[in-house]
Amino acid sequence: MDSKQYIELEETYSAHNYHPLDVVIDRAEGVWVYDVDGNKYLDCLSAYSAVNQGHCHPKIMQAAVAQMQRVTLTSRAFRNDQMGPFLKELCELTGYEMALPMNSGAEAVETAVKAVRKWGYATKGVPDGQAEIIVCNGNFHGRTTTIVGFSSEEAYREQFGPFTPGFVRVPYGDPVALEAAITPNTVGFMLEPIQGEGGVVMPPAGYLYDAATICARHNVLLIADEIQTGLGRTGKLFASEHEGVRPDVMIIGKALSGGFYPVSAVLTDKEVLGLFKPGDHGSTFGGNPLGSAIGRAALQVIVDEELVARSRDLGEYFKGRLARIESAVIKEVRGKGLFIGVELTVPARPFCESLRERGILCKETHETVIRFAPPLVITKDEIDWALGHIEAVLMAEKVFA
Repeated sequence: MDSKQYIELEETYSAHNYHPLDVVIDRAEGVWVYDVDGNKYLDCLSAYSAVNQGHCHPKIMQAAVAQMQRVTLTSRAFRNDQMGPFLKELCELTGYEMALPMNSGAEAVETAVKAVRKWGYATKGVPDGQAEIIVCNGNFHGRTTTIVGFSSEEAYREQFGPFTPGFVRVPYGDPVALEAAITPNTVGFMLEPIQGEGGVVMPPAGYLYDAATICARHNVLLIADEIQTGLGRTGKLFASEHEGVRPDVMIIGKALSGGFYPVSAVLTDKEVLGLFKPGDHGSTFGGNPLGSAIGRAALQVIVDEELVARSRDLGEYFKGRLARIESAVIKEVRGKGLFIGVELTVPARPFCESLRERGILCKETHETVIRFAPPLVITKDEIDWALGHIEAVLMAEKVFA
């Protein structure tokens, strides 16, 4: 079958909840993906930063295959020999005392919401049913009804209510607004250190540090959603580290499995996760031996191949070169590490389609932003090759005429 036939099948039998570029990928390796028609593309999206280690990394694959030949699922009704070592290695790498493994990023966000609320009632003494969590305008934390309920994006909310109460929105990047929104019932403040789906939006310098200081002063837990920005993407292990901040609660996912399997986790200390008792929360697949074995290998690759430093150095180079492109449609180039947004003065979709024709895959976000987030194993030569095509497309008048 060719691409057209696969697309027809998807359009016929799938709910139309995405608007993908019309490329049908059937294999991938490293930074390169190949479609069913034999075309080769440089992946500049990394499955929304889930494949930081590159597609089909051999060491992660070896761990996955070995575990699949032993046992894949036990449920949390029993124990397995992979979850404990995985969580130990994860906590030692990140500096947190405890971790709770889940599957999807949205599931980890929901877990964090429950954990922080429970801390608010059990430890802070907030009256039952009155806990509030502050979130930011422009946030994207997932697609569950609770999460879209506190989104400021009306398209995410339309016809999905009623929504879960207990959330207050404030402007992103405004510490004064944050402090003004805190009440005696505030238990947490959740934010993305860089808003990815919002368009690779960068807060003002010092914002995260100010937010951490304000939260500490008011006995409010700072919750960082680093599902996209974590595990090396921004040139630090976590984007919070750029301002020397250690969030009280860290939410991670995506690259935690290197793209092999859905693995996510909530990281915090015993004073928060230690409050959970049997029956308070759970997941049949969370912490399963296959996901845990994959997670262990994925973390080891990040460390062994020094992907954090690669992201820092190559990201600085990539961003710098993009910033030098003199195009009438470029409004701003922003980001950290290999997490870069190019905001345009016109819709970004036609440029993404033109780049696809030249063998580069990226995706627009918030209509006018092209996000460049290649796997962290990309080389300088591959970036240079991509930049030649990116500049040509951004300078081509016919694209935006």
